[in-house]
Amino acid sequence: MEARFLELAAMLDRSLQPGEIYTACFSAEDTDFIRFNNGKVRQPGSVSQSHVSLDLIRGKRHATCDLTLSGDAKVDHPEIQAALSDLRALIADAPEDPYLLFATDVRSSVSRRPGRLPSRDQAIGAIVDSAHGLDLVGIYAAGRICRGFANSFGQRNWHEVENFNFDCSYHHHQDKAVKASYAGFEWSDAALAARMDMARDHFGRLQSAPRTLDPGRYSAYFAPAAMSELLDMMCWGGFSEKQKRVKQSPLQRLYEGRVGLSPLVTMTENSAGGVAPAFQGEGYLKPDRLALIAAGQPVSTMISPRTAQEYQLRENGADGDESPESVEMAGGALADADILSALGTGIYVSNLWYCNFSDRMNCRVTGMTRFASFWVERGNIVAPLNVMRFDDSLFRMLGRNLEALTDTPELLLDNHSYDRRSTSSARLPGALVRDFSLTL
Repeated sequence: MEARFLELAAMLDRSLQPGEIYTACFSAEDTDFIRFNNGKVRQPGSVSQSHVSLDLIRGKRHATCDLTLSGDAKVDHPEIQAALSDLRALIADAPEDPYLLFATDVRSSVSRRPGRLPSRDQAIGAIVDSAHGLDLVGIYAAGRICRGFANSFGQRNWHEVENFNFDCSYHHHQDKAVKASYAGFEWSDAALAARMDMARDHFGRLQSAPRTLDPGRYSAYFAPAAMSELLDMMCWGGFSEKQKRVKQSPLQRLYEGRVGLSPLVTMTENSAGGVAPAFQGEGYLKPDRLALIAAGQPVSTMISPRTAQEYQLRENGADGDESPESVEMAGGALADADILSALGTGIYVSNLWYCNFSDRMNCRVTGMTRFASFWVERGNIVAPLNVMRFDDSLFRMLGRNLEALTDTPELLLDNHSYDRRSTSSARLPGALVRDFSLTL
């Protein structure tokens, strides 16, 4: 695919007219998709696809288009040249863009991260064996993801990574189920079996009569999957320099020094350890690591080229939405084996869903517990919980109410694949929190 990308870029170079500049973002994948239902394979298949996004620039005017590629240069190149003609017509009537900014210093790069992926038969065998006797529903996606950037200055960036992502649920009855996932770069049958054994243990605990708690405040443990839902809310504009400037960031009070997070909280955009490419759509490179919060205090925001141009700042490799793609939260000192004993009496939250802001400016989030969440007494799981709604501020949960973080953060890959496989990822610990607020 890299050769196809370089050939496409060379064709674009030859197709420009005087005074024109282009940027091109290339994406491609070769993916095996396998859907499971009732513990059996229901829909095996594979996808090989590629796309290119073009931005044609003349002075301060520009126009963009997205094209799906066939992989055959004899078909694709004439289509791209026709698209360039259409963009030229659009530019003639386009207004100037005062915040247009793109890389002009040539900083080419190549990154290849080969994985150790199972064959399709191996993956199917291991998953079906782990689901024996249970109603498992889920999807497995694995293969190569490619991203490329090219511009008319001669810059060429290539990113290629192989990974897998298995996301599933064991359904018990009605709204009672256990969710599990296994994702990474190097497949292990034993690691999959360990994840599924934990899910089986939780599934067995769903046999007990469920308990409904009264609204109130409870000690709670949030598994990494539940933490991912909470931090998704924090990352929704929280680290955006633009949102900070217009005072719409959910972390505004943190930036203004009116609140602080726990010294246990350290967050980083770890581009070197994630799945996403280390370059963005205007051709700027991302640092290997960008500190966002250190020991509870803000360090950096994410600055896109448009925001940098508007406020006369230096960009730092952020994409247009200024959200982390490879967020990492440092672990603490709590061993996995000690989670229940440290919780004592309270709730064990495996997953959350339907999260949204109830008070954005106070970073207050509401949502529902999901799947296998449990009531714990004196370090022992005693009953599954019925679905409960919560409403609490992340300033409280990750501030004075944060008691501990687990010592081994878990890699969580985004399983979205609506038009292509996502390259977003997170590496997060579990968290022990006191006075977590359930509202109904």
